[in-house]
Amino acid sequence: MATTKKTNSTKKAQGTITKITQQDIINVYMSYVLEHEQAPKSVYKFAKENGFTEAQFYQFFGSFEGLKTVIWTTFFQMTMDLAYKNKNFESNSNQEKMLTFFYTFFELLTANRSYVFFTLKEHKDILKNMQQLAGLRKKIKVFATELIEDKNDEKQINILKQPTFIFSEGAWLQTVFILKFWMDDNSAAFEKTDLVIEKSVRAIFDVFATTPLESMIDFGKFLWKEKMA
Repeated sequence: MATTKKTNSTKKAQGTITKITQQDIINVYMSYVLEHEQAPKSVYKFAKENGFTEAQFYQFFGSFEGLKTVIWTTFFQMTMDLAYKNKNFESNSNQEKMLTFFYTFFELLTANRSYVFFTLKEHKDILKNMQQLAGLRKKIKVFATELIEDKNDEKQINILKQPTFIFSEGAWLQTVFILKFWMDDNSAAFEKTDLVIEKSVRAIFDVFATTPLESMIDFGKFLWKEKMA
């Protein structure tokens, strides 16, 4: 997805479309907003300028807002695809799986940093910018729920089992927190974001294991140090 070049492979010699995919339209849209520093105003005009039809756009998306939502769920799916290419991923601990997810996810966002900055700062209304993350939120909560249920299965006493809703929602809030930190991170190669990922994942899994104090203090000290720097 980092590649946003237009391609003529979907066009006939006369300039009419023979085939276009969802990913083609995503790539063209991301290129458009980066080149014009604004989102397109009209589906009809956007489609016409890029050599496909309005009807072809609506085969994949109901609106530009829907397209932006799909971009974020595509980031998620690409992250999971990359994670599973590692032959050791499935045998990793749940904590290692979550670390792999976040490291890979933010590497992918870094490759598309200009687009992410534009789309999350497009409107003055922060909540309006966050609406496009609704699909991503669902995906991350499902992923976190699977990890939590797997961990709960290891616990013999029901009272020690953790509520999946609370921890899956916590995983989403953790994602939003890291995303905000990453956007403000000016360190080389975003090293500080990597530290936040490591410490926050450790903290949330220690909370899950009911041994949180040391990790929470460590994480709190790190955040305090960054705030005062």
